[in-house]
Amino acid sequence: MHIRTSIKPGDIGYITYLHGTLYAAEYGLDWTFESYVAAGLGEFAGEYDSDKDYFAVAEIEGRIVGAVAIVGRPDQTAQLRWFLVHPEARGHGIGKKLLHEAIAFCRQKRYKSVFLWTISELQTAAHLYLQVGFLLTEQNTHELWGAVRTEQRYELIL
Repeated sequence: MHIRTSIKPGDIGYITYLHGTLYAAEYGLDWTFESYVAAGLGEFAGEYDSDKDYFAVAEIEGRIVGAVAIVGRPDQTAQLRWFLVHPEARGHGIGKKLLHEAIAFCRQKRYKSVFLWTISELQTAAHLYLQVGFLLTEQNTHELWGAVRTEQRYELIL
């Protein structure tokens, strides 16, 4: 397993595809979730600035099996986004490694905190967030991505 921290052609589309297909199969999210990921990830890639943003993919034999990004904010906070590990690669510490390296980037850039939004169904990811010190700070239940879901906000003070 290799972690690459540069954006290559095809990365944005493939990570969007993984989110769309895997989250539909595992959590029943509809096509509007993939659209949401595509819009945000496309904007991130178009405005990417390595001084404030972080992008990483985990690869096995050149194939992307995981991803994470940090979006730097003007108020010295950061948002963790697009964190995903392919089911075939889970259980080998890839998610933990991606998460730790993303947080290390935030500390290096002297962000005050890092936050993320997720949904309550993603319990394995939530377990990882809690393990590294994130706290659940907000929950909202509403119609989202084809069903009633509970969005959750986690925050880590650095």
